[in-house]
Amino acid sequence: MKFKHLIISCWLSFAGVAVMAQSQFEWKTATANGYPYKYVTGDPTHSRFYTLKNGLTVILSATPKQPRIQTFIAVKAGSKTDPATNTGLAHYLEHMMFKGTDKFGTLDWAKEKPLLDKIDALYEQYNSTKDEAKRKEIYKQIDQTSGEAAKYAIANEYDKAMAAMGAQGSNAFTSFEQTVYTEDIPSSSVDKFLTLQAERFRKPVLRIFHTELEAVYEEKNRGLDNDSRKVFETMFAALFPNNNYGKQTTIGTIEHLKNPSLKKIRDYYNSYYVPNNMGIIMSGDFNPDVMIKKVDQYFSYMVRKPVPAYTFGAEQPITSPVKRDVYGPTPENLTVAFRFPGASTRDAQMLSLVSDILTNGKAGLFDLDLVKKQKLLSAGAFSYVLKDYSALVLQGNPVKGQTLDDVRGLMLDEITKLKKGEFADDLIPSIVNNYKKTIIQQNEEYGSRANNLMDAFTSGVDWKTNVSTVSELSKITKAQIVAFANKYLNDNNYVIVYKHQGEDKDLVKVDKPTITPVSVNREAQSPFLKLVNGMPANAVQPVWLDYNRDIQRAKAGQLDVLSVQNKDNSLFRLFYRYDMGSWNNKLLPVAAQYLQFLGTDKMSAEDFSKAFYKLAASFNLTANTEITTVSINGLQENFGKAVTLYEDLIANCKPDAKALEGLKARLKKARENAKLNKTAIMQGLLSYAQYGAQNPFNNVLSNEELDAIKAEDLVALLHSLATYKHTVVYYGPQTATALAASLTPLHKTPAQFTEYPAAKKFNRIVSDKNKVLFANFDMVQAEINWIRNETPYDATKTPTVELYNNYFGGGMSSIVFQTIRESKALAYSTYATYAEPAKKDDNSVFVAYVGTQADKFNEAIKGMNELLNDLPESEKALSVARDNIRKSLETDRVTQDGIIFNYLAAKRRGLDFDQRKTTYDSLNKLNYADVKAFHNNEVKDKPYTYCVVASEKRLTDDDLKKYGELTKLNLNQVFGY
Repeated sequence: MKFKHLIISCWLSFAGVAVMAQSQFEWKTATANGYPYKYVTGDPTHSRFYTLKNGLTVILSATPKQPRIQTFIAVKAGSKTDPATNTGLAHYLEHMMFKGTDKFGTLDWAKEKPLLDKIDALYEQYNSTKDEAKRKEIYKQIDQTSGEAAKYAIANEYDKAMAAMGAQGSNAFTSFEQTVYTEDIPSSSVDKFLTLQAERFRKPVLRIFHTELEAVYEEKNRGLDNDSRKVFETMFAALFPNNNYGKQTTIGTIEHLKNPSLKKIRDYYNSYYVPNNMGIIMSGDFNPDVMIKKVDQYFSYMVRKPVPAYTFGAEQPITSPVKRDVYGPTPENLTVAFRFPGASTRDAQMLSLVSDILTNGKAGLFDLDLVKKQKLLSAGAFSYVLKDYSALVLQGNPVKGQTLDDVRGLMLDEITKLKKGEFADDLIPSIVNNYKKTIIQQNEEYGSRANNLMDAFTSGVDWKTNVSTVSELSKITKAQIVAFANKYLNDNNYVIVYKHQGEDKDLVKVDKPTITPVSVNREAQSPFLKLVNGMPANAVQPVWLDYNRDIQRAKAGQLDVLSVQNKDNSLFRLFYRYDMGSWNNKLLPVAAQYLQFLGTDKMSAEDFSKAFYKLAASFNLTANTEITTVSINGLQENFGKAVTLYEDLIANCKPDAKALEGLKARLKKARENAKLNKTAIMQGLLSYAQYGAQNPFNNVLSNEELDAIKAEDLVALLHSLATYKHTVVYYGPQTATALAASLTPLHKTPAQFTEYPAAKKFNRIVSDKNKVLFANFDMVQAEINWIRNETPYDATKTPTVELYNNYFGGGMSSIVFQTIRESKALAYSTYATYAEPAKKDDNSVFVAYVGTQADKFNEAIKGMNELLNDLPESEKALSVARDNIRKSLETDRVTQDGIIFNYLAAKRRGLDFDQRKTTYDSLNKLNYADVKAFHNNEVKDKPYTYCVVASEKRLTDDDLKKYGELTKLNLNQVFGY
């Protein structure tokens, strides 16, 4: 399931301004190449909306900047329309849509079909049987028959086909009322893509089901380990007790997961996967007149059918707070949610504006009163807009010493201010300015265009409403906002979820079934796939960077300026890049955070935030281990004002003891929270494995050092930042020379730069034996990483590394994924990669990963170790990997400031050329023998450190000691505090 912050750009049209709005934004009709379509006047994306004769919606937004196309095939159905007796069914189907049809994914359909029919019948028998002994016997038959059927199946043939045509990001997601299949394809592969997709949706075959079902079990268990998901599901259950938003979850119940029905899945497909309930959304490099004809040609076979209507009981008003409690190992937090009407209503449209008034990252009530003043560790508000209902969600994390009720009080106080109109009069115009910038940014990227169009389609929001956002938003008054807030937000009509740090005593995991590994027939290829691969494609010539040609250079005083001109719009991005970081001075990251809470003699920290937001500009100071970056961005018309604001703040910020005490408290709480985060714990283990007890991850201030920090020391460091040598990076409408001229009087630098402080050195460990690093965490799953330090960076290896990674461990068509997940059903997520370093004097690192149920720990390690020590040979898979890299490179376009950062990355590796060209030119010279030799030299029979995060209740020391010398690290050792 894909959780996302849904801010749908749709706003209230008022009677007094309706005539004006209609004159600028109206639906119009036109016809081209024999196909009628609709469009909205004033739409900067120039999107066309077609409805084919069978009811299929096709939305096309052409933009030729890159020779690629983002595609979505969207179905207006999701977990909301799951049968109550078979929850999780839409999500099952999403997984099974990658398995093929009777034409692809099969070696011999005539022999495979009777076995699949038998499996269908066995599952129905299994589901109707209550006796556990009989169920086990039936499941043995399912497992046996599935193994026989798999002999005639070709696993991942869909993924191989997409990879071979150069696709990226092959995936899908299911939510409440949408199931969406996503691909990013070369524009030259349109016919191959449409041929495959038309067949994919013709009559999907539910093959290799029981291993895929186990992957869904793994996904369910990962959800049980995800406290945020539990909070979300608990909140929706309380907020929508009469709607399937609250009554059902996308993954489904454990009981329903254990009793799947292939018949019900097929019924769901036949009911909802019909053309009048589907949309094909495409944005990228194509001619819409040509594209619509192609889509019609390939999808006209689909037959319109009535779509079952979803009905639900109206929710009753909430008259007193509905309290819920959630327990889990992650830090405590609080969520408050208010219910609102659905997406197509005017009130739901107003909701998005209200959420921006509360939280916009700079000048919202939550931003200024709770975050900037450090009253909470973090706080935010967002709208979640769905078809039937919507919600305003408030989330807050306490600082040390606060209770969750304290958090509730602080957040609800801000709601009271909203209702009283206690927010700046210029906040709405500031939001308008920022939306102007956001719209420009989104329209730059073909992927963002497609995503916005897809969201509007699946949620039923009129695209005209989206296009008219800024116009309508600018007409909303403060009085209307206050009236709206008082209508919907009161002291009693909300759901409140207390997330406590502690054991979840109601946790029940999905137990592993017995699964015999199935055949994946890696070398097989169906006649249909041969047909698709053999289809002609227009040749696309790769475009490589020439750093001397593509980057403009100038001098701003003593500073080097690297610039790429923005000829498309009025946006700018400016960076000051310093070759120093926390390895040079551990105070730098703290000073970078401190700056956001500081003001000057003339302006407070809040004043600076509001001033930047009013300009639709922002700045950020980040200090990483070796590089510190100042970034300023906005509209070019406000360039001088935005840069002047930053320069004033960095040069004149003054010590604030109260702000520092607040920051120290926040940092201490954040440190405590990090120890309750399994991802952070794993990062610490990986760093420990590479460098030992003193490593980059725990190279932080001790608690004593943190307490000893003085405000004056941090401010002195901030004041001195401009005295260190740095590079200016600019992407915007000005030329490098013009930029240098306008920046020089704004950005003062000394006659001579200060030397960087000496950087701390970290030495990598050379392992001569297997080791196991273990950290305990209360969780259902076990997270396992294999890691070892490899040889020093060698640019001549890069083409082989790229091919090896694509073939062995990257993506759904790789050897690792096919074996660990598809054949053996040992994990939901698994991969392996040989990672080259960011700088020339460092070493490469090999990492493999499996996230599995704790009761499959030994099987998962055995499965991965077999692959590490014996690389399977598949010429077909190697050919797919080679094609994917080649076609991806042919259509890859590095643009905007990406050109400069590509150059700077190459420079750190000691290169003065675009390394992609070397890889491209070498691909056809590399064969399996080269990949095998690389594997044998770098991976096979090598000592590894196994980094394991799991519950010691579920894994024993004996389990761990099987794989190497065991070290059980406490969290102080991992984090350094």
